Amino acid sequence: MSSHAGRVAVVTGAGRGIGRAIADALAAAGAATAYLDTEAALAEAAAAAAQERGLTAMARAVDVADEAAVGAAFAAVAAAFGPVDVLVNNAGISPKSGADGRRAEARAVSLGEWQRVLDVNLTGAFLCTRAVLPGMQTLGRGQIVNMASVAGRTYCDIVAVHYAATKAALIGMTKHLAGEQGPYGISVNAIAPGRIDTPLMRGSAPEANEAARLATPLRRLGTPEDVAAACLFLTSPAGAFVTGQVCDVAGGWLLT
Repeated sequence: MSSHAGRVAVVTGAGRGIGRAIADALAAAGAATAYLDTEAALAEAAAAAAQERGLTAMARAVDVADEAAVGAAFAAVAAAFGPVDVLVNNAGISPKSGADGRRAEARAVSLGEWQRVLDVNLTGAFLCTRAVLPGMQTLGRGQIVNMASVAGRTYCDIVAVHYAATKAALIGMTKHLAGEQGPYGISVNAIAPGRIDTPLMRGSAPEANEAARLATPLRRLGTPEDVAAACLFLTSPAGAFVTGQVCDVAGGWLLT
């Protein structure tokens, strides 16, 4: 029997990169999976590809920072598949300062850019989490995974201050929710990827990515599938007694 058979999963930022790999893995494991992304075409293409493989999937375009849009999206998923019992808060942005893919120093970050990163990376995860909690509490079960980053655990000169701040905040939110929601049978964990080969990563300066590779004990960049494998474990019966944890998928980058 598939590890996620009978489950209903939502993955945000599922149009490409890590989010798509996670959504694909959940769908392949038997979950009815909703691919959410700000870019409708990407979400629809990803869900269509899953459907062509005989998997249960749907697409929905949504800006996770928009409270009304989030509510409508999760209502649509519940109407199509039933109550959501797996949520992966993966949607995130990491603006860079120029065409060379270098991050801006704090003094050069505008208030508008700061607010947008907080809105998407942190508030978006909160809004999506809040949307699924009533249903999960009624079911008496649920698994939530928040996509953090090694940049939320230590200094990372590839990203800017707003990204690092939101990822650290997601770790704090994860631990709080794990304690708060545990009595309802809901587990909440975070994954902290290192340098993963995604379109977002390729927007950084090439020399920065090479430096990150050399700083990684396994001497390679991670793949979206590496992260998806960790997420699949955390949302499967095998990970049912794991909550409030931060799983580094970073090739030993934080090894001390």
